[in-house]
Amino acid sequence: MIRSMTAFGTAKAETEHGTLTIEIRSVNSRFLDLNFRLPEDLRMVEAPLRDLLSREISRGKVEIRANYARALTADAASLDTASLQRLADLLAATRKIIPDVPAPRLSELLAASNGTETLDAEAWTAMALDAGTRALADLQAARQREGRRLADIMQECAESMTRITDEVEASLPVILEEHQQKLAQRLRDALLHANPDGFALITGEELSARIAQETSLFSLRIDVAEELARLRSHIEELGHILSGTAAAKTSPAPTRKAGGAGKRLDFLFQEMNREANTLGSKAGALSMTRAAIDLKLLIEQMREQAQNIE
Repeated sequence: MIRSMTAFGTAKAETEHGTLTIEIRSVNSRFLDLNFRLPEDLRMVEAPLRDLLSREISRGKVEIRANYARALTADAASLDTASLQRLADLLAATRKIIPDVPAPRLSELLAASNGTETLDAEAWTAMALDAGTRALADLQAARQREGRRLADIMQECAESMTRITDEVEASLPVILEEHQQKLAQRLRDALLHANPDGFALITGEELSARIAQETSLFSLRIDVAEELARLRSHIEELGHILSGTAAAKTSPAPTRKAGGAGKRLDFLFQEMNREANTLGSKAGALSMTRAAIDLKLLIEQMREQAQNIE
């Protein structure tokens, strides 16, 4: 299955202890790079979340953020009068120097009073795994949707490559015939230039044999049947990868850790580019040169899209 490396997922867990929100963002990267942005009170959930994400994601730069709010308890709903008086005195002293200092909100006072308690590691870890699992599912769904769009773009490029390959194959007999005609004309012009009676010194059979020999050498030089066959094979393999069947053919129980679709595509495009280069070097006509350039442009377009595939 094709997945993009660019996506976003979020989820919230709520219990009697409070609420916890997990956000996961991912962008393309050559390897898996997990970056956690957690409050100090929630550092104990980093290891479980790292293990969860590492099992499901193989490539990408992933940022995980967590925000939490404790539930107000009966004790937290009341404030010590003496503590409030000390805060009021401190605020008054501060305003003598900085008059614009605002008074704290009631929610801030309650949070400060409740913040001295240590979080229940087991309860908040369970909440983090719950929210993290659902945020990861949201992320993976978005990655799959974007992956399908990327696969559609590459499939269109592959279809264009197939059309170009068919056109090159169909044009080879025409190119050979045109070359044979040009060669025959040049030989005639050369004989007439050397001697007006040049055709009296060479028989038609000898002239035909010479033309056939030169044409045969030219046909060998521009023979691109193997390159076209390999290009078709690569395009077919591309279709298998984009449809998600390549891994299934390779192993009955494939694991993405052994190499995702993105790495397979990168290697495949290298091989395609090699064949396009050979096709260009063997070009016996301007149309073949243009075809080789068009193929390389399409391969580069697909390579750019593949950079964002897991």
